[in-house]
Amino acid sequence: MVVKRNFLIPSLFLVAIFLSILPFPATLKSFLPEWVPLLVLFFSVMNPERVSIFLALILGLILDSLSGSLLGQHALALVIVFSICIKFHLIVRVFPIWQLNTFIILMLIIYEFILFWIDGAVGNNVPIAERIFPIISSILVWPVILRWLPALKDDAGNRE
Repeated sequence: MVVKRNFLIPSLFLVAIFLSILPFPATLKSFLPEWVPLLVLFFSVMNPERVSIFLALILGLILDSLSGSLLGQHALALVIVFSICIKFHLIVRVFPIWQLNTFIILMLIIYEFILFWIDGAVGNNVPIAERIFPIISSILVWPVILRWLPALKDDAGNRE
């Protein structure tokens, strides 16, 4: 059981990376959830002992290299969001589900804003819809992640 649990988190992040780079038509690509940030948010809030800021940096660099974006763009956004979540994880993890969802929405908005800001700083014109739709789809996927990964989080209290 312990060995299986040790490989579960890296395999989840590997699946999230694969889901992030799946080839989709351009019209559907902007509707995909942000899988890697969702998992980073989940583990940084629910089980921060199992992940680190270095993991967020490495995952961001992997996303940057696989997506062809500016090297360090996703890494910076993930590190900032991870740092905020670690700072407040003891408070947030005992929130009712609607407050936890609000916090996650805010973190996803910060993540996408950092990506949008860096794209604008280097001259890449990204339509605002390509930054809003991933937030909306990620918000819709977040309750599923909360429901399906309960064995990996510490007992944070009742979420009803």
